[in-house]
Amino acid sequence: MNDRPGLNELSAFIAIATQRSFRKAADALGLSASTLSHMMRTLEHRMGARLLNRTTRSVSPTAAGEMLLARLQPILRDLDIALAEVDEFSGQPSGILRINASEIAALVLLRSVIPTFLNRYPKMHLDLAAEGKFVDIVSQGFDAGIRLGESVPQDMIAIRFGGPARLIPVASPSYLAMHGTPQAPDDLAGHNCVRFRLPSGKLFHWEFEKNGQEISVDVNGHLTLDRVDLMAEAALLGLGIAFVPERTALPFIETGRLTGLLDSWCPKFPGLVLYYPGHRLVPPGLRAFVDVLRETESQMSIGD
Repeated sequence: MNDRPGLNELSAFIAIATQRSFRKAADALGLSASTLSHMMRTLEHRMGARLLNRTTRSVSPTAAGEMLLARLQPILRDLDIALAEVDEFSGQPSGILRINASEIAALVLLRSVIPTFLNRYPKMHLDLAAEGKFVDIVSQGFDAGIRLGESVPQDMIAIRFGGPARLIPVASPSYLAMHGTPQAPDDLAGHNCVRFRLPSGKLFHWEFEKNGQEISVDVNGHLTLDRVDLMAEAALLGLGIAFVPERTALPFIETGRLTGLLDSWCPKFPGLVLYYPGHRLVPPGLRAFVDVLRETESQMSIGD
């Protein structure tokens, strides 16, 4: 069949259909939006079907496009893995490794795993997407994801790292000097708290536990944020009490810029995991990343 679509056209279609944007797909592929538009017109002509719905503001796959996308993604992914495995004969994995992570997880990786990984494997390019909302890593084209263990789908292979985690209330010494220090979760009702908006749009309730007693507090405050780093910054500025991951607050607590509160009411819970589909071939780059992750975790455990 002489009119069979080329690999470049099919790859471009996947990029547009997953990004839902010609501009974003063009940036990812290093092409112009006009070039991609021409490639899609050519592909649709060859396929004899409309694959994308286009408006001035959005792009989305048609029913035919959704079907083609579902078929193509695993095929081209396996092709990329096969090519990467051949590259391994040259001594090192190469290509792009795409990981989706929470903002906290991304910071943990930047401070530990990523420098070692990139230095050891100079032919690899790491595309790390840090975002608050949980995404389907398979449909979004990621090789792996990193989230809290309780959020990971059960059909994924999960590798724990970083140890247990916990959330703690923190405030600046100046705020506490002016407003007093809460001694129990109920005392938070009299304080200005920095509220956290979840990606779903809901406000996060602060949860505490001590000796089997669980308390959920819907705190009040004049400021609502949707990023953990901004919440810590707000606490540093004396704007109120923030409820943040201990890992985020610890550097400021150690220097005296923040004070941890209600310590006995803040239990630990299972921390971060790297996860990826168990029913697919594991790309060489991801295997290398997992090796570095485990090596780094082992060294940190020995250091402790």
